[in-house]
Amino acid sequence: MAHNPEADPHPTTPAPIVPASPRDSPDRFGDARDRFFDLRLGLFLHWGLYAIPAWQEQDQWRRNWPRERYARLMRRFHPRRFEPEHWIETARSIGGQYLCFTAKHADGFCLWDSDLTEYKSTRTPFGRDIVAELATACARASFPLRIYYSVVDEHHPAYPHAGRRWEYRGPQPGDRPDRDAYLAYLRGQVEELCTRYGPLDGFWWDGNIAGWQDPAINARIRELQPGILINNRGMDPGDYGTPERDWDAEADAQRVFPRATEACQALGSQSWGHRRHEDYYTTSHLLRSIAKTLAKGGAYLLNTGPRADGSLAPADLRILRRIGDWFARAREAFDGTVPASHEITSPDFVATRRGSSTLYVMPCRPAVTRAIPLKPLRATPRTATDLISGRKLAVRCELLPWDHGDGIAYPRIYDIPERLLESSVPVIRLDF
Repeated sequence: MAHNPEADPHPTTPAPIVPASPRDSPDRFGDARDRFFDLRLGLFLHWGLYAIPAWQEQDQWRRNWPRERYARLMRRFHPRRFEPEHWIETARSIGGQYLCFTAKHADGFCLWDSDLTEYKSTRTPFGRDIVAELATACARASFPLRIYYSVVDEHHPAYPHAGRRWEYRGPQPGDRPDRDAYLAYLRGQVEELCTRYGPLDGFWWDGNIAGWQDPAINARIRELQPGILINNRGMDPGDYGTPERDWDAEADAQRVFPRATEACQALGSQSWGHRRHEDYYTTSHLLRSIAKTLAKGGAYLLNTGPRADGSLAPADLRILRRIGDWFARAREAFDGTVPASHEITSPDFVATRRGSSTLYVMPCRPAVTRAIPLKPLRATPRTATDLISGRKLAVRCELLPWDHGDGIAYPRIYDIPERLLESSVPVIRLDF
């Protein structure tokens, strides 16, 4: 519905949107890593032995399983429905632009044919190099691949367990704790991953629970893989931040990310690996989380855990399908736009801007009212259109009771149909 100034008791004169200054966008690298800002949505895949009991990816630590008991799961690892092409197709179906895959999680089980251990996929009944097949499929599809690697290793006898998160309470039978020996093993595995599988788009560290620092390791990765993107969970600050599951209060409060940021979130609230009886997040919660992150200039890494046979669970696919449908309609609000949440004061909404005449506004919290305040904008949009439903929405500019102290009429989108707010997450394009 177009704005009708004659109907407003306090009409305003249209004015251009205030442009953002350079500091209103995350700092860039000035080299090949700037592709980070174009790759907005990725698919995270947590997969390993833990898919067999289908309880949680930190199964060994959380249930305090003896190492030998957990390792026996190797005998049952035979994913007959492993098809990396299907994973890539699934990523593309949601609008994803890259994959991130757990080559080694905290359990220490390696999904590639490492020369440094027998605890690997090629020593299971399956007998194949998972990373090699995935890397080949990604190269064939021209689809970027990032590799996840856990510093914590619950299987290696040299890893110095000290009861920290993801660790045993202390050394296990047969262990020979030796930080230097373990780091030599880690460096060797990093070398394998960075030299055997072609160009990698990124290296995704996790589980540096001990807080070890060694910038030389990332420097070596960059020598082997020029232009690679490296996250901040390794042994130096890396290239980008990785707030997880909306738990980072500082990242949540920011209206724009000051540095490159990739938020990560799982479909389920209990596990990143496949969980047989998962408590899934609502789709609207996930959509708000995606919108919030992308509007702040970040990227979003959305996780699903393949089942033990290598396939994706039907429940996961249904959620991913709904997210893909939404993102296909919402995408114009994020591609080629800049963060603009600073242009509205309500913390319940985030915004992006295209040029000087188009603003996109979307909720980042559950709706409480059927209106979206655009304070302190003084210009009234000519039109307001929900990209998800295609519906035109009403806009008014009038002095509201709660703004009486300002004595200023601000525009707002009002009388939004409740079903639009409950069934999905609206992304509203405002044309001035």
